[in-house]
Amino acid sequence: MAEPATHDLREFLRTRRARVTPQDAGLPASLGVRRVPGLRREEVALLAGVSAEYYERLERGRTKNPSASVLDSVARVLRLSPVERDHLFALANPARSGSASPPAPRLRPGLRRALDQVTDVPALVLGPRRDLLAVNALGAAFYVGLDLLPRGRRNMVRYMFTVDAARELYVDWATGARRMVAELRAYAGTHPHDPRLTDLVGELAVRDPDFRRWWAEHDVYQRDHGTKRYHHPVVGDLELGYEAMTPVGEPDLVFGTHTAEPGSPSAQALALLASWSTTGAPAHPAAAVRPVDQAADLSPDAFS
Repeated sequence: MAEPATHDLREFLRTRRARVTPQDAGLPASLGVRRVPGLRREEVALLAGVSAEYYERLERGRTKNPSASVLDSVARVLRLSPVERDHLFALANPARSGSASPPAPRLRPGLRRALDQVTDVPALVLGPRRDLLAVNALGAAFYVGLDLLPRGRRNMVRYMFTVDAARELYVDWATGARRMVAELRAYAGTHPHDPRLTDLVGELAVRDPDFRRWWAEHDVYQRDHGTKRYHHPVVGDLELGYEAMTPVGEPDLVFGTHTAEPGSPSAQALALLASWSTTGAPAHPAAAVRPVDQAADLSPDAFS
C-alpha cells in the first residue's frame, strides 16, 4: 500500500491537472478524443520544462527531494493558489513535514483569560485537526449541540458532520462544511501519519457521503477571515464576520472569533443570546432549545 503522502501527492496533482484545459495553458486544441480531463502528464511536463519521465516520477511520489524550482514551475502550470502551492511542497517533501501527531497542545492561562474576556461575540480556540480546546460562554450557547459530543471528541469537523443542529445553524452548510474538509486536507499534507487524523477521517468517511466525496477532491483551504450567515433556533438569523488568528508562540493553535457590526440586528441577537444563555429563559415560547454547557464544561481539560 502506498504511503499516505505518496498517494495524496498523486491524487492532488491528478485533480489539479483535471482543472486546467489545454486552451487555458496556451496549448493548441488536440485532435481526437482526450482520455483525461484537463492536462495530460506530458503536457504538464512540457510546460514546466521537465521531461515527461521526470514528471511522472514526481506525480507518483518516486522523486526524492524535488527542487523548489521544479515545484514552482509545476505550481505555475497548474495555476495553484498560494495555499495549494504550500500543500504541493509539503506533499512532495514529506520528510520535512511533521510525520506524526503534534504534541497535545495546552492552553496557557493568559490565552484562556483572553478567551473568557471576549463576552459579546462567540469565540473559541482550536488545536490540530480543528480539535476544540476551549470556547467562551457565548460560543457555547451559539454552537447548538456542541455539548452532545463526548469530552475528548469535541472537534469542529466532527460537529459539522455528525450533529444535526450544525446543519440547521449554518445557512450555507455545504460551503462551510466543504471548507472544513479542505482545511483538514491541508493539515494532512503536513501530518500524513497523524493517527488521530486517520481516525477522524475514517470515522467521517464511513458516516457521511458528503465528507467522503469532498475528501476525495483533495481541495485545500486556509481560513483567515470572512462572513457567514447563521440561523440560530433561539435568536433567529445572524450575519457575522469571523477572524482566525494564530497566537504568537502557539503555531498549532487558532484563536477564532466572530464579529458583529455595532447596533446591527446580529449584534442585538447576540446580546439576546448572551442574556438567554445566562438565565436559561427561552427568548420566546417556541424556543425549545436548552442552554448548552458553559465554557467551564468545554475546557482544555477535555482534551488532556
